[in-house]
Amino acid sequence: MSLIVTMSLMATTASAHHHARCAIDDRDREVCLHDPARRIATLSPGATELTYAAGAGDQVVAVVSYSDYPPEAKQVASVGSHTRIDLETLVGLAPDLVIGWVTGNPAEQLETLEALGMPVFYIEPRDMEGVASAIERLARLAGTETAGQAVADNFRNTMNALEERYRDREPVPTFYQVWDEPLMSVNDQHLIGQVVKICGGENVFGAQARLVPRIDDEAVLAANPEAIIAGGMGEENRHWLTHWEQYSHLTAVAGNNLFFVPPSLIQRPTPRLMEGTQILCEKLDIARQKREHR
Repeated sequence: MSLIVTMSLMATTASAHHHARCAIDDRDREVCLHDPARRIATLSPGATELTYAAGAGDQVVAVVSYSDYPPEAKQVASVGSHTRIDLETLVGLAPDLVIGWVTGNPAEQLETLEALGMPVFYIEPRDMEGVASAIERLARLAGTETAGQAVADNFRNTMNALEERYRDREPVPTFYQVWDEPLMSVNDQHLIGQVVKICGGENVFGAQARLVPRIDDEAVLAANPEAIIAGGMGEENRHWLTHWEQYSHLTAVAGNNLFFVPPSLIQRPTPRLMEGTQILCEKLDIARQKREHR
């Protein structure tokens, strides 16, 4: 091959890579597409919501169970659950980009998709900046940068404003119940733990080593939180709070500071965290106000 032809091929390859749409995923891998993704498969409810937030909802052709937000996502073909994907159905939908969840999807199934030539982009935001960044990166791959940037900027600005508003409020010792059987909470590194901190809460299990530590009633009684906030799966878990009413000496019970925050607004790392954070902050303010009337 002549030097001129070789140099021409190198230049063409470099140009193609230069114009490709590339983004670093949450496994620190660079994923590049020659053209904006037009057929996107999102393999977790959070990935679905973030892809729509990035302005690429019209390009989503496959989701998994519980992908219920935004409402339009319910009309998209389902390819199983995030823990067991129907590969045959997914492959038949011919996605040109698959959005995987770092810890939520079966690794062997996603590796199979990659072996079939499908680009897989892994996401799993672990902090507020991670949420905004995920939206920007998904928008880059989908060719919806303008829409995605607007959502990412609004998220950053809103969360920063909430942090500023509650920065100097009196701390409220708080127990966030993420599950009931087994009883589970979150530590300070968990996204929900970060929300509690933004609102001026003092997470009573914040120093636990595990992101989602298993605890028991005795541990909660010993920590004696001033506020208990329940989350969980689904939107109606208020019965979780009635469990604590048997412990009348618990500060949160004595002060009637048993609160519910709709889980979908706080347990998915998506822009709806803005609403969930606002609600949680308001609940902790209620607890503060009750102090003044004791």
